Amino acid sequence: MHLFYRIRGDRTDPVDAAPAQALIDEFEQHPDYQCLTFSVLGQRADLGLLVIGPDFARLQKLHRGIESTPLGARLEPAAGLSFVSITEASEYLTDDGSERVAAMRRARLEPRDLPHRRLVCFYPMSKRREADRNWFALPFDERRRLMHGHGATGRTFAGRILQLITASTGLADWEWGVTLLADDPKAIKDVVYEMRYDEASALYAEFGPFTVGLVAPLPDALAEAGVWVAR
Repeated sequence: MHLFYRIRGDRTDPVDAAPAQALIDEFEQHPDYQCLTFSVLGQRADLGLLVIGPDFARLQKLHRGIESTPLGARLEPAAGLSFVSITEASEYLTDDGSERVAAMRRARLEPRDLPHRRLVCFYPMSKRREADRNWFALPFDERRRLMHGHGATGRTFAGRILQLITASTGLADWEWGVTLLADDPKAIKDVVYEMRYDEASALYAEFGPFTVGLVAPLPDALAEAGVWVAR
């Protein structure tokens, strides 16, 4: 779940973030669960949370729990940006029985301990279904060829960018969500720019709003959003 909020009220009025932080700490005590918090750059929102885990019920419990804390009383959901999706292994990834491919599948299906890079960028996307540009009318082999080239472009950014692609068909208005983690804002700009020239994107991709934030522990993310945090 990608959750985005605006801050209500006077930002100089101290907010007690400790109960919300305690919920996040408890959530992350369980294996395979993680919550990254970040202050949102620009005016789309103020605060963002990337909440990851295998059970939607636990994600929902954290989501609603935070909204029930003193911090939650100051949060106004930016519902148009928030997003629900699931992990999946690409159908275009050829399984050759190697450990390399098995590791790639595990990383996509079960993301664990995402590194705390300084920047996070999130955007939704879909494939076009126009009369002369219908991704879903293409033969499977052609789609696999296009996605192989797409992946090759992305792999040139290994080390600069960590990318998490999640599926949202039937769960959101878009078909996929893309999360990019990096320390260098230029790396995010570069990978998105290069991908625009990739055939699969140039001909068939539709992009939603891009939202960028600074990853930090919750109290620091709030402070970077201009909120006075009670210590």
